Amino acid sequence: MKSQDIVVLFKIESLTQRWINPNRYDAELLVPHSSAIDWLGEDLIHKDAPSAAFTESLFSVRALEQETGISKSQVSLSLKRMFDVGLAKADRKTGLPKANTRALLEFIAYGIQYVFPAKEGEVTRGISTSIAAPVLQGKLMTSGELAPIWPYFKGQIKGVAVQPLHENIFAAIRTDDLSYALLALTDAVRIGHSRERGIAIDLMRKLLRVHS
Repeated sequence: MKSQDIVVLFKIESLTQRWINPNRYDAELLVPHSSAIDWLGEDLIHKDAPSAAFTESLFSVRALEQETGISKSQVSLSLKRMFDVGLAKADRKTGLPKANTRALLEFIAYGIQYVFPAKEGEVTRGISTSIAAPVLQGKLMTSGELAPIWPYFKGQIKGVAVQPLHENIFAAIRTDDLSYALLALTDAVRIGHSRERGIAIDLMRKLLRVHS
């Protein structure tokens, strides 16, 4: 298993909520980040059932490469691994890949901090993640605390560097608030204490629409 597999799964879940089953998406759970398109505005929600050709193209390895910044060959390998371990499955109606959200949540909650641990590094500039990300805005940060950030030369936030799950993570979050939120919550689990992990997992459960 590679860390990029989680990035691909989050992107597939985001595409599923946007185009296949938009009624699953709860915009009130998210705080949009400034570089993202508000793609859940009335003009952007796909209210009618999209055509089979359209949805199939959305989930092609070529499209996922463009959405994640991960090469087509690596996307293909990620999908194979995720199907093999049960974190992805084929949709019964469309045959398209989709995330096994319950299994994915369990892996994030109980395994990711051991498989893909993260440590905070030097002070630099980048994009906020973990407890400093918009999805957790005002819930955990204390006054004067340096924000955990993904190092990025275009970033406007000064904070403590956290190595992202994949070096091209910025392509995945550029126009996608849900992928950004899920990745930031994953970091809260990877580097946080029990309270931070608990809050992050509870919010991720809501975003993934996994019922207790």
